[in-house]
Formats: sequence, C-alpha cells, structure tokens
Amino acid sequence: MRHSLTRRVLGLSAAAFVTLAFNAVPPSNAADTPYDVLVFSKTAGFRHDSIPAGIQMIRELGSANSFTVTATEDANQFNASNLAQYEAVVFLSTTGDVLNPTQQTAFENYIRGGGGYVGIHSASDTEYDWPFYGELVGAYFSSHPAIQQATERVENRAHQATQHLNPAWVRTDEWYNFRTNVRSTARVLTTLDESTYSGGGMGADHPFTWCKTLQGGRSFYTGNGHTQASYTEADFRSLVLGGIRYAANRTKADCRPETGYTTLYNGSTTGWSQAGPGSFTNSNGTLTSTGGLGMLWYSTKEFRSYSLKLDWRMPGDDNSGVLVGFPASSDPNSAMDNGYEVQIDATDTVDKTTGSIYGFKAADQAARDAALNPPGEWNTYELLVEGERLQVFLNGVKINDFTNADPVRSLTSGYIGIQNHGTGDDVSFRNIRIKEQGGTVPRTGPITGVAGKCVDVNGGNTTDGTKIQLWTCSGGTKQQWTVSGSTLRALGKCMTVAGGSTANGAQIQLSTCNGSGSQNWAAGSNGSLVNSQSGKCLDANGASSADGTQLIIWTCHGGTNQRWTLP
Repeated sequence: MRHSLTRRVLGLSAAAFVTLAFNAVPPSNAADTPYDVLVFSKTAGFRHDSIPAGIQMIRELGSANSFTVTATEDANQFNASNLAQYEAVVFLSTTGDVLNPTQQTAFENYIRGGGGYVGIHSASDTEYDWPFYGELVGAYFSSHPAIQQATERVENRAHQATQHLNPAWVRTDEWYNFRTNVRSTARVLTTLDESTYSGGGMGADHPFTWCKTLQGGRSFYTGNGHTQASYTEADFRSLVLGGIRYAANRTKADCRPETGYTTLYNGSTTGWSQAGPGSFTNSNGTLTSTGGLGMLWYSTKEFRSYSLKLDWRMPGDDNSGVLVGFPASSDPNSAMDNGYEVQIDATDTVDKTTGSIYGFKAADQAARDAALNPPGEWNTYELLVEGERLQVFLNGVKINDFTNADPVRSLTSGYIGIQNHGTGDDVSFRNIRIKEQGGTVPRTGPITGVAGKCVDVNGGNTTDGTKIQLWTCSGGTKQQWTVSGSTLRALGKCMTVAGGSTANGAQIQLSTCNGSGSQNWAAGSNGSLVNSQSGKCLDANGASSADGTQLIIWTCHGGTNQRWTLP
C-alpha cells in the first residue's frame, strides 16, 4: 500500500515501545508503519554491474521490514504527485546528469517537504552541476584506487545503520576519495583508515558514511557498495537498512555535525570509578549496567560549562540515568541528593521518565515522544550545561530546559556519571564524550541570587561608581548582564570591586571596563562567583534579600547569599 505525505506523518509515532532483540544483525522491524521506497538507478556515465544485486537486496530488505520497493530508471517519475507516494528515495549507484531542471525542482520540493534520501556508492558521482544535490549527498566523488581490502573505523555506533558494527569493520570494496570533507555539515558515521590500504587521498580524516538533515528532509550516504558481493554481506545489508529507515523517518538519530569532543569512554574505563553496589560490564565498546543502586562516575575531572553526549539503549522497561553537577563522592545517593539525574526509563510518572530532570521537571512529552527510539534501539543524549541551566537534547531534538533554583545544588561545577539502578534494569551506554565550553561565548540575561532577586544597577545609572545591588527582577536593561570571558557587563560597563580592594566587605560597583583583576570573575563551587584578584565571593551583604541590598565581596562560605545563577 502506498501512503501520501500527510498519512506518512500521522504514522510516525506508532509502536513507540516495542522491544527488539539485541542481535548483531537487526531483525525485521515489524513495528514500523508500512512505507514505500523508490529506488532510482539511472546512469549517464559509468554503469556498475552491481545495480541489479542492489535492487534485489533492497527488495529483500523491504519484504522483511515493512516497506515496498519500486525500482526505476525513468526520470519522469520525479514529479510532485509521484514522489509524494514515497517516504524515501534511494539513488543506487547513479552517475552523471540524471534529472532535468523540472525533475530537479520536484525532488528539491520533496526533500523540503520532509522526504528522505539514501545515496549508495556512485550516488556521489552524480549531478555535479546541481548545487542542491551537492548539499544533499554531502560530498562529490574525486577518485579511487583499485578494489582491495581496507578497514573502516566506526565513529558513531548509535545510528541504526551502524549500531550492529564493531569499532573496526574490515571488508573489500572500491574506496572513494571525495572532493571535500563532509564533517562540518554532516554527522560522520564511518571513516576510512588509509593506513590499511593503498591509494587513500584524504589523510587522517576520511569520512565514508554519514547522515545529515537538509531543509526539512533527511539524507544518508555511504561510499560502500561497488561490488556485487557487497549486497550479500550481512553487515552491509544492515547498514543500508538502517539508512533507509532513517531516511524514511522510521528511526531517529542525531545527525548534526559534531566536532571538538573529547572521549571519556569508548571502550576504556580509565578515569572512571564505581560507587555503590552493582557494576557495569564492559564489552565491545559498550557499558551495560548490572545490579545496583550504584553509579559509574568520571572521577578524574570536575566539569563546568560543557556539552556532554552519550549513546544509550535499553531492552525493555528498564531504569537508569545520567548524573551531572554533583560533588566528588563514593556514595551514589549523595550524587543524586546534590546533583541532578537526567532520567532513562520507558514508563513512570512524567517527572521521572525518559528526558525528565528526575523529580524536578518533566520533558516536553510531545517533543520527547517524536524524537525517541523504542526499547531495543540506540538513542543519543546531549546534556548542555551552561551556568545553572541544563538543556536536554534527544537524538538532536531539545526536549527539556531546566534552570537550577535549589540552593543545595549547583550545575556550575560538578562531576558526571551513569547509573546502574538495580537487578533487571539493564541499560547500555556507548561513546561518552564531552566538549568543554570554557565560558568564551557571550551570554546575556539576568543574574539571580538569594530569594530569586536580580543583580541590579541602581537606577540604571551608567556613571562610574554606581552601586550594584539586589532588586526584585523586572526584566529591565539595568538587570541584563553579559557574561563575556571573565567579565560581567551591564549597560556597557563592568561589575567591579571598588578601588580594587581585596578586603571583606569591599563594595561592588559599575565601572568602565579596564581589564583589571577587580573586574575578573569565575564560577566557583556551589554556584559562587569568585573575584580572581581577591579570591573572595560575590555576596549579598548581611545575607539580606531586601531590595537595595549592597553587593560586596566576602570570604567564600557557600551560603545562599553567595549563590548566583548566570544567564
């Protein structure tokens, strides 16, 4: 049965919690709402003798996985009414200019309307003069050496196209070099290790399979698939199946470009410590919880402003979570009492299920459900911590936005960990990585303190020496602060310790920015703001929360009048 674009959208959330087995090769996805795929294999240049094998493979995948296949080399199929029947279009080893301008426009509109694209092998040797297609495929073919064995490094094992693969994938194929590196515009899934074969031309970073989004649509490309034998390989077949399911919006993935992350776990647990009962098994670059209630935490380093990403999977109605912002402790209960848990749990109350800040804030349920892969499939979390703000992204979609207001807890500094909840709660994790932000990106908004009052420039006066105080939040410009490097700026001037004093009780005022130590501030523990010159904390004088309370510096003590939430 064929489905219109309208009916396609209505069917996307079906069977959200169907359990799939953890097989090396994915089973038939009976849970997928039936859909339709167009396989296009027209060539205007070199023609691969593997095309018939490729069509046959995709037909077999469709028979086992809830989609029907129409194979064509007729470019006239690329018109609005016909394309609307298909959830994904596969360019199977196409070459040269295969669509005229009218057909190109129809396909562009199809992608912008939410359609999916899968490119296999020489799909990148196609339509060099069509800029939209160049963006869609990601990179154009440049050259290739002789067919030979090589090793692909699997960089992302959360995408359903690559989740079944080992970190090193050894196979024989024709290994393309590309004109450009796609990393800045797509999420790279596999790379070629040029040290394992002859003729590589891209160096140490040679993307070979990737995914991306473009103007409302989804794109998946792999350079694999030159040989007839490729289409009989179980791992390659599963790769293509995952790509088709992603393009057809039957599985979700974070396909945003990703650069600059530091690996915390990708097979080695160096730097990690177990706290409490239970443990994690460590096999094939995968941690799996067993027993509990415990926690595996990265005890090597405390983090402040950062983006933490990790991939997770649960087999059924299981329970785990990611802990952030907690002080060093060998007690997992202390981590939960003093930090925050981003929950992983298929079924619970809304403030205690997947995507929630456990016990504090439920996820946006509609956004969460639309982004969530069911048990048995991998998901990706990004936890973005900026000051006291914690944003949660699931498979690239923001599902929660939480700001800490609890004086006992602080997100401005702390450790990170993963929970092993108890017997029978079997949750797996892969590829834990972090990018520290360093506070270098300016952020503007209110600074709040004791009793939820705002840091305020008295009267909105810009004269040097103007008092900085607590005041009921009003949203005015006199309460808008920009965190820029180590300075806090309002009304074009800097928060300053009067006279450059280091004494307890020295007053805080507004002054022309001059780069001195009296104007340098850094996030300390428990939400404090520490003046770098004095080593003392920004303090609401006398622990008062009354409007007009003078801000001062004072020896740091962790009290509520020294806790601040930055923009």
